[in-house]
Amino acid sequence: MSLIDHTHDPLARSWVASANADDTDFPIQNLPFGRFRRAGTGEDWRLGVAIGDQILDLKLAVGAGPWDLRWSSPLQRLLEVLALGDLNVFMALSAAERRSVRHGLFAGLREGSLGEAALQSCLVPQAVAEMSLPCFIGDYTDFYTGIHHATTVGKLFRPDNPLLPNYKWVPIGYHGRVSSIGVSGSTVRRPLGQLKAPDSEVPVLAPCKRLDYELELAAFVAGGNALGEPISMAKADDHLFGVTLLNDWSARDIQAWEYQPLGPFLAKNFGSTISPWIVTMDALEPFRVPFAHPEGDPQPLPYIDSAKNRSEGGYDIDLEVWLQTAAMREKGEPATRLMRSNFKHAYWTLAQMLTHHASNGCNLQPGDLMGTGTQSGPEAGEGGSMLELSQGGKQAMTLPNGEQRTFLLDGDTVILRAHTARPGTRRIGFGDCAATITPAPSSIS
Repeated sequence: MSLIDHTHDPLARSWVASANADDTDFPIQNLPFGRFRRAGTGEDWRLGVAIGDQILDLKLAVGAGPWDLRWSSPLQRLLEVLALGDLNVFMALSAAERRSVRHGLFAGLREGSLGEAALQSCLVPQAVAEMSLPCFIGDYTDFYTGIHHATTVGKLFRPDNPLLPNYKWVPIGYHGRVSSIGVSGSTVRRPLGQLKAPDSEVPVLAPCKRLDYELELAAFVAGGNALGEPISMAKADDHLFGVTLLNDWSARDIQAWEYQPLGPFLAKNFGSTISPWIVTMDALEPFRVPFAHPEGDPQPLPYIDSAKNRSEGGYDIDLEVWLQTAAMREKGEPATRLMRSNFKHAYWTLAQMLTHHASNGCNLQPGDLMGTGTQSGPEAGEGGSMLELSQGGKQAMTLPNGEQRTFLLDGDTVILRAHTARPGTRRIGFGDCAATITPAPSSIS
């Protein structure tokens, strides 16, 4: 059953004027959730909804109610959950309850709403807001669903066998590190690690020399499951809350030495960055697309297959990576785009990732994070990492100002961006996911 409703009407407008701009990431059809406070105030963190260049402070908004004809006691009780400032509690509500809150917020912010006078004073300009992680993240799993990334990287190390036999049968993933996840606008320190040159007999501890970004999306889990109880494909969508951008930074030279036989460790756990706004699955409903493995590839096993997943399991989301070097920033030059791709090329869907994750009885919890893996496109120049764009460091990229890069240098700012824009829909975006590289520590004492 289609979940597209009046909140997706591309002609709907908001009384918040900036939400009606053609290029805004946050029109009234989006309404993503984030956690913020007014910069420099030291006030408690609170939940908000992005609308144009403003944030609707949900604590203030609930206190200003009732502010629309849709207001009711059940709606007020649900909004009061958000007013408390704990998004994980809201995530644990049923999909129907979460959707009713979306409807209520849409009604209050829509042009002509009776709530305009009450809600005007509940707006905070995004320009004066400080953002944090949107919720408590209990666990983080990173998948490897970008087949074009997996193939290109595999060819660098295994030219005759780029994809291992299990790739087309099972959504591959590894357990990541929650404590080092940061929000957009932060810095990432270049890590120290063991490096071993091919012609050296022993490794050395030194700053990473091949620091890289990875262009990913990340899905937040909504209601979880009890330990030992799998989640079926039929119920997977109800267990997904929303999506952010994710930069899963990688130290490629540390990774090359340490990853066998147990996979990523210190090359990955030093930092991951997410965008501050969670775009809900409800907002993404108009951007679903059919999903299928290529003809001749193995078809998914029954437990990660369904008619709905085949007909609309994918999402049409445009993805981009931008880079601003320290020299560009000093001269006031804008960031330059390095590449673009689309999430519709992923080899596994969000529903398959979640269902497979819980298929052995693993208990997922509200706020758990699932990264999609690097989302590269099928064409040359659509690599979602510098490892791909520089062909393993063999071919430097020349930037518009003449600088060259094979991997990231200190002072580089990497910005991930994403938006959806299909005919007959309103463009929605995710907001920037940006972070700047700072130098490694001089030593470990």
